[in-house]
Amino acid sequence: MAERWDLVIIGGGPAGLSAAVYGARARMSTLLIEKGRPGGQAATTEEVENYPGLGRTTGPELMKQFREHAEALGATIVRGEVGAVELQGPVKTIRTKKGEVYEARAVILCPGAEPRMLGVKGEGRLRGKGVSYCATCDADFFTDLDVVVVGNGDAAVEEAIYLTRFASSVTLICIHPEGIMDANKAAQERLFATPKIKVIWQTMVEEILGEDHVEKVALRHLGTGERTELPCDGVFVFVGTTPRTEFLRGTGIELDRKGYIIADPDTMETNIPGVFAAGDARRKWLRQIVTAAADGAIAACAAEKFLAEEEQVDREILSPEEPVLAVFWSPADSLSVHVLQQAERIVAGMGGQMRLARIDCYKSARTAARLGVFDVPAVRIFHKGIPLATLTEDFNHLEEWVVGHLPARI
Repeated sequence: MAERWDLVIIGGGPAGLSAAVYGARARMSTLLIEKGRPGGQAATTEEVENYPGLGRTTGPELMKQFREHAEALGATIVRGEVGAVELQGPVKTIRTKKGEVYEARAVILCPGAEPRMLGVKGEGRLRGKGVSYCATCDADFFTDLDVVVVGNGDAAVEEAIYLTRFASSVTLICIHPEGIMDANKAAQERLFATPKIKVIWQTMVEEILGEDHVEKVALRHLGTGERTELPCDGVFVFVGTTPRTEFLRGTGIELDRKGYIIADPDTMETNIPGVFAAGDARRKWLRQIVTAAADGAIAACAAEKFLAEEEQVDREILSPEEPVLAVFWSPADSLSVHVLQQAERIVAGMGGQMRLARIDCYKSARTAARLGVFDVPAVRIFHKGIPLATLTEDFNHLEEWVVGHLPARI
């Protein structure tokens, strides 16, 4: 029998761990599934100096604190690689590749992203034999050796600086003309002030060469077209990421053409009710630890609100045996306030034969939309979860309308 949770989080990077903190703190039963060591790419980043309030720290240490915080609040973290998900309907099902099955009332997708390959000849064959995508993981293998870093963004610059602790020399290959980089200014200043680092501008790696291990790279100057070869012992690639969303294809989750999850930027909710997305796998502009953590916090709070609204709908509208008069109103709309007052008098005069449900469309717009109501005021009669009639105008004879649409036995 599958384990049932209020909230299941897929992925244990900064977004997933942050969601676990907020989910557990909100007293939701919270499960986080992570296929490797919690922390994601952040756990492989040696130096972190832009997380507010901490100054300079390390990725592994910061992610350790995230995990300990989530577990201290009651979140459960398990290791497993998700192979399939069924996300439609009120109960979501998550299956791991080893056969574990979990059910959830809400899901937050935080699968993260993985380093993008250059796609040049020799790269795949020499991966793990001098070609690496993680300086923190592999830098010590290149102690006193010469390495090449490919990239021009924050990750490439920061990892190049880190590699100077181990390597004899670091050569950064940048596709832009001299002086132009995509990295932040502070990182660039540190790069140019590091004696062990040399930058080759306006150049791309065309091929990685070697028999059993990396021996050199073939370079092509983008201005002159000149091809040269640079001897080296290792190549570190930092040219962006690819979202780990392959398992979501065919599930109904909306992805963009690059595979990133499309989610509401205000609530992190995807196109499937009760399913949210956070972190690097979400389509967004800035991918940093702090923005991933913010995504996770927003998604967990939105999930809590989603579950509370689902419980309200079930308790007040779908489950009662008696007919239910549901009023969709807003405190900012004077007519809807008047209609609500009329409805309260009508139900009070029926001696318990009918119930009243108040749906504040200002606070619970998603609930109203789910029930097919987009404007206020609106009144709808439900019986055993089935909508019988809806009134959206001419409320002067509301009581007669209600009586005329009640089930025959009332």
